[in-house]
Amino acid sequence: MKKFKIAFLVLAAGLITAFTTTNPAGYEIGSIATDFSLKNVDNKNVSLKDYKDAKGFIVIFTCNHCPYAVAYEDRIIDLDKKYKKLGYPVIAINPNNPEKQKDDSFDKMQVRAKEKGFTFPYLFDEGQKIYPQYGATKTPHVYILQKTDKGNVVKYIGAIDDNHSDETAVEQKYVENAVDALLKKQEVKVKTTKAIGCSIKA
Repeated sequence: MKKFKIAFLVLAAGLITAFTTTNPAGYEIGSIATDFSLKNVDNKNVSLKDYKDAKGFIVIFTCNHCPYAVAYEDRIIDLDKKYKKLGYPVIAINPNNPEKQKDDSFDKMQVRAKEKGFTFPYLFDEGQKIYPQYGATKTPHVYILQKTDKGNVVKYIGAIDDNHSDETAVEQKYVENAVDALLKKQEVKVKTTKAIGCSIKA
């Protein structure tokens, strides 16, 4: 009887682990990302289809209040400045519910974008309908899309680089490496990394 109980507990633990480690709903490498129309801080809606000449996109879920997101703001601006002219603009999306995090309200997004001089659209995921489609869980959380005849294909998911706290100590620039590979028509070597940041506030 004791052995039966132990076997049952092991089986139960295994089932629980299996269900908790299943990939959450969202895009995987190779998925086709659907387009969206979200309000930018200039009060105009932005869609991926607006970028006729883009080769792809660096979609970053980020926000105002999270220290990790703040630590990456200058690096996100640099990514946009470097890659927008090469066909891969940054599209930033705030996925947080402002009722749960007041600092991530649309009004405060407008203030932050002006303070930092964002060179990219900073969109509000009103109703939180887009981030679950992507499967984003953190801010910041990056999805690199490559424009193809089939649609915008997900080529990378994860972190911007390997050191959120000290830009000078970065050893792996995941996003730059991925976009550089795509621009050279090469395979992205590191396709997924763990996004480090604050949990999205639903």
